Amino acid sequence: MKKVGIVMGSDSDLPVVEKAMTVLDELGVPYEAHVFSAHRTPDEAADFASNAKANGFGAIIAAAGMAAHLAGAIAARTTLPVIGIPVKSSFDGMDALLATVQMPSGIPVATVAVNGSKNAAFLAAQIIAVSDDELAQRLAEQRKSASEGVLAKNAAIEEKYNK
Repeated sequence: MKKVGIVMGSDSDLPVVEKAMTVLDELGVPYEAHVFSAHRTPDEAADFASNAKANGFGAIIAAAGMAAHLAGAIAARTTLPVIGIPVKSSFDGMDALLATVQMPSGIPVATVAVNGSKNAAFLAAQIIAVSDDELAQRLAEQRKSASEGVLAKNAAIEEKYNK
């Protein structure tokens, strides 16, 4: 199975990124986590991205706040799918959101909501599941479980309030 690369611009992004790691763990998707800054360690970030495909990655999640150029810097160096997580640190995360989502043509970054690390993990898993039937089945089971959870909550609300 291909693994997911997780890159964060700072270890202060870890509380957000850990939620993605939890989802990947639950789905049985291997990953590696790194701290590389687009601005403070550009050579290391570029090296990671340039070699990601050869190193067995199938998708990359990049999380950063403020200027948030990390996802774009990673995407510029690989043809693997890159999923950006704008991290809320200032301006309610709008600066990070805009910096992550506004990419030039030809260098796409799939961008999730501010602090949307769970969806980043699910999207990375779905990308890998295109060529992994077992993972696709685990994703389908996860969706069924989530649906059942909502329906159980609905039943409880209906029983209490619909008389």
